[in-house]
Amino acid sequence: MTDTIPDPAATDDAPRCPYGYDRLPSPVPLYGPEYKRDPYPLYQRMREAGPVHRVEFPSGIHAWLVTGYRAAHAALNDPRLGKNHSLGNDNWRRLASIMPEPQHSQLQVHLLHQDPPKHTSMRRLVLDAFAPRRVESLRPRFQELADALVDELPESGGADLVAGFAAHYPFRVLAEVIGLPPELADRFDRDWGKVVQPVGPQDPGRPAYEARLRGLQTYIADVVARKRADCREPGWAAQEDLLGRLVAAHDAGELSRAELDSMVFQLLVAGQEPVTNQITTMLVTLLRHPEQLARLREGVDEPGRLARAVEELLRHDAAFELTTWRFFAEDSDLFGTTVPAGDSVIVSLCAANRDDAQFPEPDRLDLDRTPNAHLAFGHGIHYCPGAALARAELQVALATLLTRLPGLRPAEAPGDGLADLAWVPAVLARGVNRLPVAYDHRH
Repeated sequence: MTDTIPDPAATDDAPRCPYGYDRLPSPVPLYGPEYKRDPYPLYQRMREAGPVHRVEFPSGIHAWLVTGYRAAHAALNDPRLGKNHSLGNDNWRRLASIMPEPQHSQLQVHLLHQDPPKHTSMRRLVLDAFAPRRVESLRPRFQELADALVDELPESGGADLVAGFAAHYPFRVLAEVIGLPPELADRFDRDWGKVVQPVGPQDPGRPAYEARLRGLQTYIADVVARKRADCREPGWAAQEDLLGRLVAAHDAGELSRAELDSMVFQLLVAGQEPVTNQITTMLVTLLRHPEQLARLREGVDEPGRLARAVEELLRHDAAFELTTWRFFAEDSDLFGTTVPAGDSVIVSLCAANRDDAQFPEPDRLDLDRTPNAHLAFGHGIHYCPGAALARAELQVALATLLTRLPGLRPAEAPGDGLADLAWVPAVLARGVNRLPVAYDHRH
């Protein structure tokens, strides 16, 4: 695909567009290797053309995409836009039954798909576990987990930092934070996370997808059974055991079984995969800017330096590229465009974070940028409840890799360079599944 805005469509019943076209343009495709490798030129053209665009995802699914910082901020805080899938119209439901996660499983009624007051009560159950003070108290343990993984890397030469670090570190941290017992943590198959990338009923990969879903549902049932038993043990401490607290809430009638399973699913998948991807996007960015990588390594212990760098790396290339679906309950105006009731509305967090109306020289990496009010964790009532945890994980991971792998640089073998990276084809996320690097030695 190219980074051009398609020509206007010629349908007589198309609503008028707010940016000068007489007719609504054909849907802009948001998929393909070129787009996933670098979506930012396209996002720039879309911002310049207007705040709302009709876009297309794989399998022909259409949505209204919001670009630009002010529009994104307003949409994320718009009380008219609901998250519950019951608001979706028949056309959306017909196509989205396979996108972007198992809509027809029992795992869809988690926080991302709820509206107040249900969202409020469900969110309250998880906030204490991710409170900044608790996260900071666990930071020494996070450091131990990061060091243990680096200790397993080759002493010199190089490694794949996804297979050797990024694919494991977030889950090990998560298990500690939510109270997942080690024996259950060891059983978790990262491949189950691919249930958020389902395929159509006729796709050759459908049997494998359904097998992943069944495996994950069985695993969640085992987690619930184990935590129910733990809750009955003398001395059980709810404040240290988020999974147990959710099971107790279900047993007390506060959550349905589908809601319980969905929240466990959200923790296990959304609680780790975005951090894995964010570690990779941060490293790719720094490897593409070796001078800034070197300066950050030298100043990693300076007060506030690492925290500012992580915020800028989140802004520059966020792993959560697009939000999940939102819907209007009735035909509504969205920045000058009429959006039919039940059509899906998605906000581009990455496009918002490169808006020059909000960030001077937005394409330039400035590790000391301040202020930096990026939207990498969203905004409003659906702001990521695990943001403090993610920030701590990213800071520890980045500092550990930079200080313990001197000479960190792109891999030198043919076909392993930064230009050859294959980006994850996920609809909502950015990241790479392999990141071969070289380094002088393991410190």
